[in-house]
Amino acid sequence: VQLVESGGGLVQAGGSLRLSCAASGRTFSGYNMGWFRQRPGKEREFVAVITPSGGTTDHADSVKGRFTISRDNAKSTVYLQMNSLKTEDTAVYHCAAQWFLGQSRRRLWDVSEYPYWGQGTQVTVSS
Repeated sequence: VQLVESGGGLVQAGGSLRLSCAASGRTFSGYNMGWFRQRPGKEREFVAVITPSGGTTDHADSVKGRFTISRDNAKSTVYLQMNSLKTEDTAVYHCAAQWFLGQSRRRLWDVSEYPYWGQGTQVTVSS
């Protein structure tokens, strides 16, 4: 599956952005879809995940209540709505896919469990 992110940019603290990730190739509705980010000088970290039907979502504590992951299987697209952005949210945001196998929460959060990645989109939050 090929993944292409869009929607990043420069925004002031307190603002909002919506990231999109368009998938092509194999059956999108069979994949867990995740958002990860890599802040300057840091390792890539989990942000949010959504299961194939959209029935289960999970968000990192650092973004809970501010970010929301969603998906549209008809459009083969996953979204990340980001509100109340903070300067510490500045990062390159990547979407990723893993085939659904009923994975545990630990595996859904694990970068190494995702074989398919997009190139990333830069989000910069200014103070």
